[in-house]
Amino acid sequence: TYNTFLNAFNFCGMILFYFIKSVFNPKRFCITPLLYHINESGFKVLPVSILTVFIVGFAVALQGALQLQDMGAPLMSVEMTAKLALREIGPFILTLVVAGRSASSFTAQIGVMKITEELDAMKTMGFNPFEFLVLPRVLALVIVLPLLVFIADAFAILGGMFAIKYQLDLGFPSYIDRLHDTVGWNHFLVGIVKAPFWGFAIAMVGCMRGFEVKGDTESIGRLTTISVVNALFWIIFLDAIFSILFSKLNI
Repeated sequence: TYNTFLNAFNFCGMILFYFIKSVFNPKRFCITPLLYHINESGFKVLPVSILTVFIVGFAVALQGALQLQDMGAPLMSVEMTAKLALREIGPFILTLVVAGRSASSFTAQIGVMKITEELDAMKTMGFNPFEFLVLPRVLALVIVLPLLVFIADAFAILGGMFAIKYQLDLGFPSYIDRLHDTVGWNHFLVGIVKAPFWGFAIAMVGCMRGFEVKGDTESIGRLTTISVVNALFWIIFLDAIFSILFSKLNI
């Protein structure tokens, strides 16, 4: 476990080094892989992410409405649902879906390239595998995940709105009015702020495990599984850290 944390921090340092290097020498950075991974790891995940977030938002709102109805405060379910959707449900569920898809994909892709000696060929041709394989993937998730979270927030709230309508027969205009009165921009920004850090962690873990693949296909399957588990751990760990931080800041 100690070695895992040490390797992760070393890998983060290398990412930061090559990022700074590309900032001062932008000609070395290729935009095409970045755009490819923004589409592949970001926008292609949207359909299943939206559906998942909508269903979870609906289920949480329905259960919350049932409990608060028994306590005599049914309209509080609007505030509860919206705040949960913006702070946790939308960002967290979306990020889990992205992690399951992207971390495994990055590990498998880089692992196969290592087994087939494509990484050695890149080095022979004068290309740095870290610059051309890792940096675009990391930047892609850091850039696209906040946008995906914004969309996921909307669908999580939408799911809650349908649940409240179903359980309490509260009209959509009334729901939106109460939402406007009780939920501030700070709740919206909580999820957006966490997204780039989650994106960085997912890409970092996926790429790091890909470089650890040995010369057999069995290690690809094993490390792909490990990368997903590690990515989920980092997501939960960072979420806990941010929760403590935001509570201290009263956000």
